[in-house]
Amino acid sequence: MPSQEDREPKKAAEALGEMMKKFGTTIGEILEDPKVKESAKEFASVVADAAARVAEKKIKAEEVRRKFRNVGKAAQTLGSSVEAHFQS
Repeated sequence: MPSQEDREPKKAAEALGEMMKKFGTTIGEILEDPKVKESAKEFASVVADAAARVAEKKIKAEEVRRKFRNVGKAAQTLGSSVEAHFQS
């Protein structure tokens, strides 16, 4: 059974993949393009797999958390920018 420390980066990788999938799906809906939605699903899968591989390399858990927090902040900034663009 994996330790809590080993499991945290994997959970973060899964969360990142899900976030990317939702983001791509939303952009596809805004652009009304089913190809974008499908590409987003594929991209999310690739991102989640890549993140899981990073976690498997046993990078220190704190470093992984810091990097994912940075990705989360960047996604939040992007979301705010997109929202502001469509509100104007």
